[in-house]
Amino acid sequence: MKKDIILAGVGGQGIISIAAIIGYAALGQGMYLKQSEVHGMSQRGGDVMSNLRISHNEIASDLIPFGQADMIISIEPLEALRYLPYLSSEGWVITNTKPFNNIPNYPDPVLIMEEIGKVPHHIALDADGLAKEAGSTKAANIVILGAASPFLGMAYEKIEDAIRFTFRKKGDKVIDLNLNALKAGRDFATKNM
Repeated sequence: MKKDIILAGVGGQGIISIAAIIGYAALGQGMYLKQSEVHGMSQRGGDVMSNLRISHNEIASDLIPFGQADMIISIEPLEALRYLPYLSSEGWVITNTKPFNNIPNYPDPVLIMEEIGKVPHHIALDADGLAKEAGSTKAANIVILGAASPFLGMAYEKIEDAIRFTFRKKGDKVIDLNLNALKAGRDFATKNM
């Protein structure tokens, strides 16, 4: 198994946390992992992007070529649109529908979602709303991860274990919140594939 994943969003949305969780889950299954991150002006709401490559075989490069990504996981719809040229013809886009208006001329969100809707394999969801229902809007990134989980090619239990490991120092309440957010995203994806 091999998965090439682009993670995209803006600073503070938890892209690096998603990468760490997927990475821990992959390592927990004896897989190889390569990752490259671009933080941009992330502390000011700028774009954050990560190339994440996981495989049962050794990986030569950490960068994903145009047209080769198996998945784009995005917490911000404009950032999902930005990285569509990296997506393979059979790839999946998993994105939040709620924009993060961090620029004065942010494009019409309806037009952004229309473009994403043209991708044959996509899941678009209100991750912020589902995260709020799970207990905190701060878990929107984990909702998105949950929506991506059916397409990652790894055991769901390993992703849950990786969440427990990642948030272990924050206590059981935070772990449970994130596990609930993960399940909410996964449930949405399985109903809307």
